Amino acid sequence: MAAILPANTLAADRAAERSQPQGGPPARRRVAPWADTVFALLAHGAAWLTLILLVGIIVSLLIGAAPSIKEFGLGFLVSKDWDPVQQKFGGLVMIYGTLMTSLIALAIAVPVSFGIAMFLTELSPNWLKRPLGVAVELLAAVPSIVYGMWGLLVFGPIFATYVQQPLQQLLTGVPLLGELVSGPPVGIGILPAGIILAIMIIPFIASVMRDVFEVTPPMLKESAYGLGATTWEVVWRVVLPYTKTGVVGGIMLGLGRALGETMAVTFVIGNASQLNSLSVFEAANSITSALANEFAEAGEGLHQASLIYLGLVLFFITFVVLACSKLLLNKLKKNEGART
Repeated sequence: MAAILPANTLAADRAAERSQPQGGPPARRRVAPWADTVFALLAHGAAWLTLILLVGIIVSLLIGAAPSIKEFGLGFLVSKDWDPVQQKFGGLVMIYGTLMTSLIALAIAVPVSFGIAMFLTELSPNWLKRPLGVAVELLAAVPSIVYGMWGLLVFGPIFATYVQQPLQQLLTGVPLLGELVSGPPVGIGILPAGIILAIMIIPFIASVMRDVFEVTPPMLKESAYGLGATTWEVVWRVVLPYTKTGVVGGIMLGLGRALGETMAVTFVIGNASQLNSLSVFEAANSITSALANEFAEAGEGLHQASLIYLGLVLFFITFVVLACSKLLLNKLKKNEGART
């Protein structure tokens, strides 16, 4: 039989037998060598598709906003005028409302999320850890319109009665602080919208913080406890330095969610396109709420182009936030590499 087979075939089989480990399974031949090529093409195509979609969104926004950009230029960003009747448009009120509500939400959500994550990973008993963790994750599944309705019908009246009115009575006549809390006591405005946003983004930030806290090697924490460190010292000096990149990523994830939220903000911010004072209780507007309220009724021309201009501004704000977070994460990684 060996004489019938070609010599090169016999040599190849003997070389394959010699290359196989003794006692191991026989080597598998690649049935479809083209599969790797197809997989690589699909992976590259998916990556390029993402870039193409991003460029397409930017180009479409620029084309749609071109009439407003040509008419108002960069002055659109610092103008408070928003009058569709007289065709005068400025985005300062919406930009201010978007940034203020997001910053208020972040200032409230980050400490609360840190406390939740620290409790779940360091202090919670085992019987409570899983139910509480599931409850935090379920908050992220609540639709934003439900948060908005709850904020308008339940939270707003309670906030106006027990927070806004007492503060106004206490600070009336006080320079600066009196103006900061002025406004009709109806429970809508920048501060209520920021609080609702904080409630919405707490589950996202807390879940990310909990997950990154759990990846800290137990040996590091046990060593710190063995040296006499308290729970706070372990978290502050061991857990946070080890997981700071993940914590920053979770915070930026929550900020991105707050910047792009629409329905919840629309219900409680007041939707007023005029900025009469810097009060946190004053009705205002945000970019997303302005788009939700006016885009369907906006006619072709400057009104529609100005709304698209607002969308372009929001896109730019989000891009700047993500770019800053990326730079911060790279800096943290370089510092860690330098220390090691």
